[in-house]
Amino acid sequence: MKCPFCGCEETQVKDSRNTDDNSSVRRRRECPECGSRFTTFERVQLRELVVLKKNGERTLFDRDKLAKSISLAVRKRPISAERVEKIVNSLQRRFESSGETEITTTHIGECVMDALSRLDNIAYIRFASVYKDFGCLEDLKDFVATIEKLTLNDDNQKDMEND
Repeated sequence: MKCPFCGCEETQVKDSRNTDDNSSVRRRRECPECGSRFTTFERVQLRELVVLKKNGERTLFDRDKLAKSISLAVRKRPISAERVEKIVNSLQRRFESSGETEITTTHIGECVMDALSRLDNIAYIRFASVYKDFGCLEDLKDFVATIEKLTLNDDNQKDMEND
């Protein structure tokens, strides 16, 4: 593993352990050249995923981009970074094990919205407002409908818990 600080090609592993959800191995490394320490994560990758964008462009699936978008949605909410990591791991596993090599941005967005709707209503609304690009008066009606749908789901959930 190349040192991110000085570029030395040979670094030493000082500690290895599984993450809490056993989805990856966390390795603590040290560079013998500059003495810097850094952490790497090793994950199983079942297959290369290609993301098909709405404009027809194809790009490789970017796990970090997914994590960043979810982190932005949950920012300043009572949700830990570990919880976000578990969601990202779960979604990535689902995409990789689907058997498909291409996945649409629409499908990714819907899966993220589904996960966030079960996690935190505010995070869900934040993500939905960006994902669905509510920008004009017609979109505002869709935004209100999204919030109403979320409210109905919460009411139904509470009714089921009370039964």
